[in-house]
Amino acid sequence: MPSKFFKKILSKIALVGPGLICLGFTIGTGSVTSMVKSGSEYGTSLFWALALSAFFTFVMSDAYGRYAVITGDTAIHGVKNHLKGGKFWAIVLIVGLVVSQWISLSSVLNITSNTVAEVIKLCIPGVSAKASYWIVLCTAIIIAGTVWYMLNKGNYSTFEKILSILVALMGLSFIISMFIELPDPKDIAAGFIPFIPKSVDTFIFLAAFVGTTMSSPTFVMRPLFIKSKGWEGNVRKIQTVDAAVSAGLTFLISASIMICAAGVLFPRGIRIEKVLDMIYVLEPLAGRFAVALFVVGLLSAGLSSIFPIMMLAPQLISDYRSGEMQSGTKLFKILTAVAGLCGLTIPILGFNPIIATIAAQISLVFVLPLVILLMIILLNKKKVMGNDRPGWFFTLLMTFALIFSCLVSYTGVVALGKLL
Repeated sequence: MPSKFFKKILSKIALVGPGLICLGFTIGTGSVTSMVKSGSEYGTSLFWALALSAFFTFVMSDAYGRYAVITGDTAIHGVKNHLKGGKFWAIVLIVGLVVSQWISLSSVLNITSNTVAEVIKLCIPGVSAKASYWIVLCTAIIIAGTVWYMLNKGNYSTFEKILSILVALMGLSFIISMFIELPDPKDIAAGFIPFIPKSVDTFIFLAAFVGTTMSSPTFVMRPLFIKSKGWEGNVRKIQTVDAAVSAGLTFLISASIMICAAGVLFPRGIRIEKVLDMIYVLEPLAGRFAVALFVVGLLSAGLSSIFPIMMLAPQLISDYRSGEMQSGTKLFKILTAVAGLCGLTIPILGFNPIIATIAAQISLVFVLPLVILLMIILLNKKKVMGNDRPGWFFTLLMTFALIFSCLVSYTGVVALGKLL
Protein backbone atom coordinates (compact mmCIF):
# COMPACT_ATOMS: atom_id res chain seq x y z
CA MET A 1 0.00 0.00 0.00
CA PRO A 2 2.69 2.59 0.91
CA SER A 3 4.61 1.71 -2.26
CA LYS A 4 1.49 2.31 -4.40
CA PHE A 5 0.95 5.66 -2.68
CA PHE A 6 4.59 6.62 -3.27
CA LYS A 7 4.39 5.61 -6.95
CA LYS A 8 1.22 7.67 -7.32
CA ILE A 9 3.02 10.73 -5.93
CA LEU A 10 5.95 10.23 -8.33
CA SER A 11 3.60 9.82 -11.29
CA LYS A 12 1.90 13.12 -10.43
CA ILE A 13 5.26 14.88 -10.21
CA ALA A 14 6.12 13.54 -13.68
CA LEU A 15 3.08 15.35 -15.10
CA VAL A 16 3.85 18.81 -13.74
CA GLY A 17 4.18 21.72 -16.10
CA PRO A 18 7.46 23.19 -17.33
CA GLY A 19 7.23 25.94 -14.71
CA LEU A 20 7.59 23.49 -11.84
CA ILE A 21 10.40 21.69 -13.66
CA CYS A 22 12.19 25.03 -14.08
CA LEU A 23 11.66 25.70 -10.37
CA GLY A 24 14.48 23.20 -9.78
CA PHE A 25 16.88 25.61 -11.50
CA THR A 26 15.76 28.46 -9.28
CA ILE A 27 15.32 27.06 -5.75
CA GLY A 28 18.58 25.59 -4.59
CA THR A 29 21.51 26.12 -2.25
CA GLY A 30 22.17 29.56 -3.75
CA SER A 31 18.69 30.90 -3.04
CA VAL A 32 18.66 29.43 0.49
CA THR A 33 22.08 30.93 1.30
CA SER A 34 21.32 34.35 -0.21
CA MET A 35 17.94 34.68 1.51
CA VAL A 36 19.14 33.50 4.93
CA LYS A 37 22.22 35.73 4.92
CA SER A 38 20.23 38.75 3.71
CA GLY A 39 17.45 38.26 6.26
CA SER A 40 19.96 37.82 9.06
CA GLU A 41 21.79 41.06 8.22
CA TYR A 42 19.07 43.35 6.84
CA GLY A 43 15.81 41.92 8.11
CA THR A 44 13.07 42.50 5.52
CA SER A 45 14.45 45.80 4.17
CA LEU A 46 15.39 44.19 0.82
CA PHE A 47 12.02 42.47 0.40
CA TRP A 48 11.19 44.83 -2.47
CA ALA A 49 14.13 43.52 -4.53
CA LEU A 50 12.90 39.95 -4.13
CA ALA A 51 9.33 40.96 -5.07
CA LEU A 52 10.51 42.81 -8.21
CA SER A 53 12.71 39.88 -9.22
CA ALA A 54 9.83 37.43 -8.82
CA PHE A 55 7.47 39.65 -10.84
CA PHE A 56 9.93 40.02 -13.71
CA THR A 57 10.57 36.27 -13.50
CA PHE A 58 6.89 35.76 -14.30
CA VAL A 59 7.05 38.29 -17.16
CA MET A 60 10.02 36.62 -18.84
CA SER A 61 8.80 33.07 -18.18
CA ASP A 62 5.54 34.04 -19.86
CA ALA A 63 7.45 35.68 -22.72
CA TYR A 64 9.55 32.62 -23.46
CA GLY A 65 6.48 30.42 -23.02
CA ARG A 66 4.47 32.53 -25.49
CA TYR A 67 7.21 32.22 -28.07
CA ALA A 68 7.32 28.44 -27.64
CA VAL A 69 3.59 27.69 -27.86
CA ILE A 70 2.96 30.08 -30.78
CA THR A 71 5.96 29.21 -32.96
CA GLY A 72 6.63 25.64 -31.82
CA ASP A 73 10.29 26.68 -31.75
CA THR A 74 12.89 26.86 -28.99
CA ALA A 75 14.90 29.86 -27.79
CA ILE A 76 18.47 29.25 -29.04
CA HIS A 77 17.21 27.76 -32.29
CA GLY A 78 14.93 30.78 -32.80
CA VAL A 79 17.71 33.31 -32.14
CA LYS A 80 19.97 31.47 -34.58
CA ASN A 81 17.41 31.35 -37.40
CA HIS A 82 15.38 34.54 -37.04
CA LEU A 83 17.71 37.34 -35.92
CA LYS A 84 20.33 39.26 -37.87
CA GLY A 85 23.68 37.84 -36.80
CA GLY A 86 21.66 35.11 -35.13
CA LYS A 87 24.40 32.46 -35.12
CA PHE A 88 26.77 34.85 -33.35
CA TRP A 89 24.22 35.87 -30.72
CA ALA A 90 23.13 32.27 -30.15
CA ILE A 91 26.75 31.24 -29.53
CA VAL A 92 27.32 34.23 -27.20
CA LEU A 93 24.17 33.23 -25.29
CA ILE A 94 25.27 29.61 -24.98
CA VAL A 95 28.77 30.56 -23.80
CA GLY A 96 27.42 33.08 -21.27
CA LEU A 97 24.89 30.65 -19.84
CA VAL A 98 27.29 27.71 -19.66
CA VAL A 99 30.10 29.69 -18.00
CA SER A 100 27.78 31.22 -15.39
CA GLN A 101 26.15 27.85 -14.68
CA TRP A 102 29.44 26.01 -14.36
CA ILE A 103 30.51 28.62 -11.80
CA SER A 104 27.21 27.99 -10.02
CA LEU A 105 27.80 24.22 -10.22
CA SER A 106 31.17 24.62 -8.54
CA SER A 107 29.61 26.66 -5.72
CA VAL A 108 26.84 24.06 -5.27
CA LEU A 109 29.36 21.22 -5.06
CA ASN A 110 31.37 23.30 -2.60
CA ILE A 111 28.52 24.08 -0.23
CA THR A 112 27.05 20.56 -0.29
CA SER A 113 30.48 19.05 0.37
CA ASN A 114 31.14 21.55 3.16
CA THR A 115 27.78 20.60 4.69
CA VAL A 116 28.91 16.96 4.81
CA ALA A 117 32.25 18.02 6.31
CA GLU A 118 30.58 20.10 9.04
CA VAL A 119 28.27 17.23 9.97
CA ILE A 120 31.30 14.95 10.27
CA LYS A 121 32.94 17.57 12.53
CA LEU A 122 29.85 17.49 14.76
CA CYS A 123 30.05 13.72 15.01
CA ILE A 124 33.86 13.55 15.33
CA PRO A 125 35.18 16.56 17.27
CA GLY A 126 38.78 17.58 16.63
CA VAL A 127 38.86 17.09 12.85
CA SER A 128 41.76 19.23 11.59
CA ALA A 129 41.45 21.93 8.94
CA LYS A 130 43.60 19.85 6.56
CA ALA A 131 41.42 16.77 7.05
CA SER A 132 38.30 18.90 6.57
CA TYR A 133 39.67 20.19 3.25
CA TRP A 134 40.19 16.64 1.96
CA ILE A 135 36.73 15.58 3.17
CA VAL A 136 35.21 18.45 1.19
CA LEU A 137 37.22 17.69 -1.96
CA CYS A 138 36.63 13.92 -1.86
CA THR A 139 32.91 14.46 -1.25
CA ALA A 140 32.72 16.84 -4.21
CA ILE A 141 34.47 14.30 -6.45
CA ILE A 142 32.12 11.50 -5.32
CA ILE A 143 29.00 13.66 -5.88
CA ALA A 144 30.12 14.88 -9.33
CA GLY A 145 31.15 11.39 -10.40
CA THR A 146 27.91 9.82 -9.18
CA VAL A 147 25.73 12.42 -10.92
CA TRP A 148 27.72 12.00 -14.16
CA TYR A 149 27.28 8.22 -14.02
CA MET A 150 23.53 8.48 -13.35
CA LEU A 151 23.04 11.03 -16.13
CA ASN A 152 24.76 8.84 -18.67
CA LYS A 153 23.02 5.68 -17.54
CA GLY A 154 19.68 7.45 -17.81
CA ASN A 155 18.48 6.21 -14.40
CA TYR A 156 18.38 9.51 -12.54
CA SER A 157 14.75 10.58 -13.06
CA THR A 158 13.25 8.67 -10.10
CA PHE A 159 16.12 9.79 -7.86
CA GLU A 160 15.57 13.39 -8.96
CA LYS A 161 11.85 13.14 -8.11
CA ILE A 162 12.71 11.87 -4.61
CA LEU A 163 15.10 14.81 -4.18
CA SER A 164 12.32 17.17 -5.29
CA ILE A 165 10.08 15.80 -2.53
CA LEU A 166 12.83 16.40 0.06
CA VAL A 167 13.42 19.94 -1.23
CA ALA A 168 9.67 20.56 -1.03
CA LEU A 169 9.76 19.33 2.58
CA MET A 170 12.45 21.87 3.43
CA GLY A 171 10.52 24.62 1.63
CA LEU A 172 7.37 23.72 3.58
CA SER A 173 9.42 23.79 6.80
CA PHE A 174 10.52 27.35 6.05
CA ILE A 175 6.94 28.40 5.29
CA ILE A 176 5.70 26.95 8.61
CA SER A 177 8.66 28.38 10.54
CA MET A 178 7.90 31.80 9.10
CA PHE A 179 4.65 31.93 11.11
CA ILE A 180 6.25 30.74 14.37
CA GLU A 181 8.56 33.75 14.82
CA LEU A 182 6.99 36.19 12.38
CA PRO A 183 8.58 39.65 12.31
CA ASP A 184 6.35 42.65 12.92
CA PRO A 185 3.92 42.80 9.95
CA LYS A 186 4.72 46.52 9.69
CA ASP A 187 8.36 45.64 9.03
CA ILE A 188 7.35 43.17 6.31
CA ALA A 189 5.07 45.78 4.70
CA ALA A 190 7.85 48.38 4.90
CA GLY A 191 10.12 45.93 3.07
CA PHE A 192 8.07 46.43 -0.11
CA ILE A 193 9.16 50.09 -0.21
CA PRO A 194 12.44 50.41 -2.16
CA PHE A 195 15.21 51.18 0.29
CA ILE A 196 18.94 50.51 0.11
CA PRO A 197 20.57 50.08 3.54
CA LYS A 198 23.80 51.99 4.10
CA SER A 199 26.13 49.02 4.03
CA VAL A 200 29.05 48.03 1.85
CA ASP A 201 27.40 44.63 1.28
CA THR A 202 24.01 45.88 0.06
CA PHE A 203 24.88 45.67 -3.65
CA ILE A 204 26.12 42.13 -3.09
CA PHE A 205 22.72 40.96 -1.89
CA LEU A 206 20.79 42.91 -4.52
CA ALA A 207 22.78 41.22 -7.28
CA ALA A 208 22.55 37.81 -5.59
CA PHE A 209 18.75 38.15 -5.26
CA VAL A 210 18.30 38.71 -8.96
CA GLY A 211 20.86 36.08 -9.91
CA THR A 212 19.05 33.40 -7.97
CA THR A 213 15.47 34.49 -8.77
CA MET A 214 15.59 35.76 -12.38
CA SER A 215 17.43 32.66 -13.53
CA SER A 216 18.53 33.04 -17.18
CA PRO A 217 18.80 29.28 -17.84
CA THR A 218 15.22 28.89 -16.57
CA PHE A 219 13.95 31.25 -19.27
CA VAL A 220 16.05 29.79 -22.10
CA MET A 221 15.28 26.16 -21.22
CA ARG A 222 11.55 26.78 -20.78
CA PRO A 223 10.72 26.45 -24.53
CA LEU A 224 12.60 23.12 -24.62
CA PHE A 225 10.53 21.81 -21.70
CA ILE A 226 7.32 23.13 -23.29
CA LYS A 227 8.17 21.43 -26.58
CA SER A 228 8.97 18.13 -24.85
CA LYS A 229 5.56 18.33 -23.13
CA GLY A 230 3.85 18.86 -26.47
CA TRP A 231 2.39 22.24 -25.50
CA GLU A 232 1.58 24.10 -28.72
CA GLY A 233 -1.14 26.26 -30.27
CA ASN A 234 -4.17 26.79 -28.01
CA VAL A 235 -2.45 26.38 -24.64
CA ARG A 236 -1.38 30.03 -24.23
CA LYS A 237 -3.50 30.54 -21.10
CA ILE A 238 -2.26 27.28 -19.60
CA GLN A 239 1.38 28.24 -20.08
CA THR A 240 0.73 31.71 -18.61
CA VAL A 241 -0.83 30.11 -15.52
CA ASP A 242 2.12 27.71 -15.39
CA ALA A 243 4.55 30.66 -15.50
CA ALA A 244 2.59 32.45 -12.76
CA VAL A 245 2.58 29.37 -10.51
CA SER A 246 6.32 28.92 -10.94
CA ALA A 247 7.12 32.58 -10.20
CA GLY A 248 4.64 32.60 -7.31
CA LEU A 249 6.22 29.55 -5.69
CA THR A 250 9.67 31.03 -6.22
CA PHE A 251 8.59 34.17 -4.36
CA LEU A 252 6.73 32.27 -1.62
CA ILE A 253 9.62 29.94 -0.79
CA SER A 254 12.31 32.62 -1.07
CA ALA A 255 10.26 35.12 0.95
CA SER A 256 9.57 32.57 3.69
CA ILE A 257 13.31 31.87 4.01
CA MET A 258 14.12 35.58 4.26
CA ILE A 259 11.30 36.22 6.76
CA CYS A 260 12.45 33.25 8.88
CA ALA A 261 15.95 34.70 9.02
CA ALA A 262 14.56 38.18 9.71
CA GLY A 263 12.43 36.84 12.57
CA VAL A 264 14.94 34.44 14.15
CA LEU A 265 18.45 35.67 13.34
CA PHE A 266 18.21 39.42 12.71
CA PRO A 267 16.90 40.39 16.21
CA ARG A 268 19.65 38.33 17.84
CA GLY A 269 22.44 39.69 15.66
CA ILE A 270 23.42 36.22 14.43
CA ARG A 271 25.55 36.46 11.27
CA ILE A 272 26.03 33.57 8.84
CA GLU A 273 29.69 32.66 8.53
CA LYS A 274 29.55 28.91 7.86
CA VAL A 275 26.96 26.50 6.47
CA LEU A 276 25.51 25.12 9.70
CA ASP A 277 24.97 28.62 11.08
CA MET A 278 21.85 28.58 8.90
CA ILE A 279 20.19 25.81 10.94
CA TYR A 280 19.07 28.36 13.55
CA VAL A 281 16.38 29.43 11.08
CA LEU A 282 14.56 26.10 11.50
CA GLU A 283 15.07 25.71 15.26
CA PRO A 284 11.68 27.24 16.22
CA LEU A 285 9.97 24.49 14.21
CA ALA A 286 12.30 21.49 14.40
CA GLY A 287 14.15 22.06 17.70
CA ARG A 288 16.94 19.52 18.11
CA PHE A 289 16.00 17.99 14.74
CA ALA A 290 16.81 21.27 12.96
CA VAL A 291 20.28 20.04 11.95
CA ALA A 292 18.94 16.86 10.37
CA LEU A 293 16.08 18.64 8.57
CA PHE A 294 18.27 21.44 7.27
CA VAL A 295 21.12 19.18 6.18
CA VAL A 296 18.83 16.75 4.33
CA GLY A 297 16.98 19.65 2.68
CA LEU A 298 20.13 21.55 1.70
CA LEU A 299 21.84 18.44 0.32
CA SER A 300 18.71 17.56 -1.65
CA ALA A 301 18.47 21.12 -3.01
CA GLY A 302 22.12 20.95 -4.01
CA LEU A 303 21.89 17.55 -5.68
CA SER A 304 18.66 18.40 -7.50
CA SER A 305 20.40 21.51 -8.92
CA ILE A 306 23.49 19.60 -10.04
CA PHE A 307 21.58 17.36 -12.47
CA PRO A 308 20.16 20.14 -14.73
CA ILE A 309 23.33 22.25 -14.53
CA MET A 310 25.55 19.38 -15.72
CA MET A 311 23.12 18.74 -18.60
CA LEU A 312 22.88 22.40 -19.62
CA ALA A 313 25.75 22.63 -22.14
CA PRO A 314 24.79 19.61 -24.29
CA GLN A 315 21.11 20.59 -24.15
CA LEU A 316 21.82 24.15 -25.32
CA ILE A 317 24.01 22.85 -28.13
CA SER A 318 21.22 20.43 -29.13
CA ASP A 319 18.85 23.39 -29.10
CA TYR A 320 21.22 25.32 -31.39
CA ARG A 321 21.51 22.42 -33.82
CA SER A 322 17.96 21.09 -34.02
CA GLY A 323 15.69 22.72 -31.43
CA GLU A 324 15.28 19.35 -29.69
CA MET A 325 16.39 17.90 -26.34
CA GLN A 326 18.97 15.13 -26.80
CA SER A 327 20.85 12.92 -24.37
CA GLY A 328 22.95 9.78 -24.45
CA THR A 329 25.21 11.03 -27.26
CA LYS A 330 29.01 11.07 -27.15
CA LEU A 331 28.92 14.88 -26.93
CA PHE A 332 26.52 14.63 -23.97
CA LYS A 333 28.94 12.33 -22.11
CA ILE A 334 31.95 14.55 -22.82
CA LEU A 335 30.31 17.86 -21.88
CA THR A 336 28.72 16.52 -18.68
CA ALA A 337 32.18 15.20 -17.70
CA VAL A 338 33.77 18.61 -18.45
CA ALA A 339 31.05 20.28 -16.36
CA GLY A 340 31.78 17.94 -13.45
CA LEU A 341 35.52 18.65 -13.64
CA CYS A 342 34.94 22.41 -13.80
CA GLY A 343 32.63 22.02 -10.80
CA LEU A 344 35.59 20.88 -8.69
CA THR A 345 37.34 24.27 -9.05
CA ILE A 346 35.99 25.98 -5.92
CA PRO A 347 36.34 22.86 -3.69
CA ILE A 348 39.97 22.53 -4.86
CA LEU A 349 40.66 26.20 -4.08
CA GLY A 350 38.99 25.80 -0.69
CA PHE A 351 36.94 29.01 -0.76
CA ASN A 352 34.48 29.87 2.02
CA PRO A 353 31.22 28.16 0.91
CA ILE A 354 28.96 31.09 1.91
CA ILE A 355 30.99 33.74 0.07
CA ALA A 356 31.57 31.46 -2.95
CA THR A 357 27.84 30.70 -3.24
CA ILE A 358 26.81 34.37 -3.15
CA ALA A 359 29.54 35.28 -5.67
CA ALA A 360 28.27 32.52 -7.98
CA GLN A 361 24.71 33.88 -7.77
CA ILE A 362 26.00 37.33 -8.71
CA SER A 363 27.76 35.93 -11.80
CA LEU A 364 24.37 34.80 -13.14
CA VAL A 365 23.13 38.37 -13.70
CA PHE A 366 25.63 39.31 -16.41
CA VAL A 367 23.99 37.33 -19.23
CA LEU A 368 20.47 38.26 -18.09
CA PRO A 369 20.11 41.52 -20.12
CA LEU A 370 20.98 39.66 -23.34
CA VAL A 371 18.48 36.88 -22.52
CA ILE A 372 15.72 39.48 -22.09
CA LEU A 373 16.68 41.69 -25.06
CA LEU A 374 16.80 38.82 -27.58
CA MET A 375 13.32 37.65 -26.60
CA ILE A 376 11.90 41.18 -26.85
CA ILE A 377 13.21 41.33 -30.41
CA LEU A 378 11.94 37.85 -31.32
CA LEU A 379 8.44 38.45 -29.95
CA ASN A 380 8.10 41.71 -31.87
CA LYS A 381 9.15 40.27 -35.25
CA LYS A 382 6.08 39.99 -37.48
CA LYS A 383 7.71 37.32 -39.66
CA VAL A 384 8.12 35.16 -36.56
CA MET A 385 4.99 35.89 -34.51
CA GLY A 386 2.53 37.07 -37.17
CA ASN A 387 -0.56 38.57 -35.57
CA ASP A 388 0.40 37.13 -32.16
CA ARG A 389 2.99 39.78 -31.37
CA PRO A 390 2.61 41.13 -27.82
CA GLY A 391 0.79 44.42 -27.25
CA TRP A 392 2.43 47.60 -26.03
CA PHE A 393 1.74 46.83 -22.37
CA PHE A 394 3.52 43.46 -22.30
CA THR A 395 6.38 44.90 -24.36
CA LEU A 396 6.64 47.69 -21.79
CA LEU A 397 6.83 45.13 -18.96
CA MET A 398 9.64 43.30 -20.77
CA THR A 399 11.42 46.63 -21.27
CA PHE A 400 11.18 47.36 -17.54
CA ALA A 401 12.61 43.88 -16.91
CA LEU A 402 15.50 44.72 -19.27
CA ILE A 403 16.22 48.05 -17.51
CA PHE A 404 16.05 46.32 -14.12
CA SER A 405 18.47 43.61 -15.29
CA CYS A 406 20.93 46.20 -16.63
CA LEU A 407 20.90 48.10 -13.33
CA VAL A 408 21.45 44.88 -11.41
CA SER A 409 24.26 43.82 -13.76
CA TYR A 410 25.99 47.08 -12.87
CA THR A 411 25.51 46.38 -9.16
CA GLY A 412 26.92 42.90 -9.85
CA VAL A 413 30.14 44.43 -11.14
CA VAL A 414 30.36 46.60 -8.03
CA ALA A 415 29.50 43.65 -5.78
CA LEU A 416 32.10 41.30 -7.24
CA GLY A 417 34.68 44.05 -6.88
CA LYS A 418 33.92 44.09 -3.14
CA LEU A 419 33.96 40.28 -2.78
CA LEU A 420 37.11 39.53 -4.80
